This record gives sequence, structure tokens and C-alpha cells, in this order.
Amino acid sequence: MFKKVLVLLLLPLISLGCKADGLNLKIRYDQVHGLQKGDQVIFEQHPIGIVTGVSYRDNGDYLVSVVIKKDSNAAATEHSRFFIADDLVRQGHKAVEVAQIRPGGSLLKNQATVEGSTRASMFFDQIKDGFENGFENLKKEFEQFSQELSKVPEREAFKNLENELKDLAGEIEKSGKAAREEIEQQWLPRLKQELEILKEQLRKLGREDELKPLEIELERLKTYL
Repeated sequence: MFKKVLVLLLLPLISLGCKADGLNLKIRYDQVHGLQKGDQVIFEQHPIGIVTGVSYRDNGDYLVSVVIKKDSNAAATEHSRFFIADDLVRQGHKAVEVAQIRPGGSLLKNQATVEGSTRASMFFDQIKDGFENGFENLKKEFEQFSQELSKVPEREAFKNLENELKDLAGEIEKSGKAAREEIEQQWLPRLKQELEILKEQLRKLGREDELKPLEIELERLKTYL
């Protein structure tokens, strides 16, 4: 109860502080689910700003204006997602919750307009981001190994590639239906293409059999889709 009262008392101060030198953003949503002016902006369960306006537009969407405190600007980056959730402190109110799909990234500019998210779409972005990073790591392994094909066989490099494929299997297993469809239609064909390029290089050296463990792992990935 004390925490709720404290937050309510601090809200006007947060508002004044934000307007003075905070980060002003506009967020576009299809629905606002009762969000209104004066509701909080929350990051990691802490209030970092306030909603300063909610306007309905002629094209049928909503534009939500928020201000984030200057000392909390790091929460708003290119990797941040903004979705509307229940305010767990102010009963009966909504809040704009901020979450980051990965750390780092460029800070959003003052007066920037960003697309709003839902909690479900944010989780999909996290899964997709993890898979893309996994693929990029795998591709780097391919490129590094290709440069060493004319040298003594690098068993450790093959093992690293095999482990990368196993990690990707774990990402697929955690993915939802939409993510698995994208993986099957876009990412696996790219992965297979990279393996074919590597296999052709090995074939010229009479070493294509060394790729069999990786081909087995690639086939195993398909069982998770």
C-alpha cells in the first residue's frame, strides 16, 4: 500500500521532470486498450516516464505521446519495444511497458515516432533476433573455416560448426508456429546453401565426407519444424 501511495505522489514530479529535459516519443498503436494521459511508462517494473497524450487519427490508429526521464533514456533504443500492459501499481490503469529484445543499440532520437508492439510480437522479435544472431555466428564459422580448407584438416572447426547447429535446434524448439514457418521458409534454405558451398570446396580436396556430421545436424533441424 505504501508503495502505491509513493508512486502516486511521485507521478506529478515525474511529469514535470520529463517535460523539462526528457525524451519525447510518439508511439503508433492500432488499439490503446484504455490507456490515457497521465498513465505511466514502465521499464523493468520501475516508472521511467509518463503518457502525455493519446490521440485518435483519421486513418483509424492511435498516436500515443510519452516523455521518458532524462536519466532513463538508455531504456529507449532501436532494440526497445513498447507495448500496453496493466499497471500493477495503479489498479485500474494501463501503462506503456518498455522491453529490450537485446542490450545496446542506438538511442532513439527526441521526437521520434516508433511502432507500438504487443507482448506477443515482442517475444517473437526476441526469438527471431536470437535465431538471426545464431545464423550470423554460424556463417562466420563457415567463412573462417573456408579460408583454412587448404591446410591441415581443422577438426575443432568442424566441431564448432556442429555445435552451432545444435544451438540453432534449441532456438527452433523454443519458437512459436509463426517463427518456425519463417525459419523453415527463409533461414534453413540459406543454411543449406552455405553448407552446399562448403561441401563443393571440400569435394575438390577429396574431403566431402568430413561434412557428414553437419549434414546430419541440418536434417535433424527439420524435425523441430
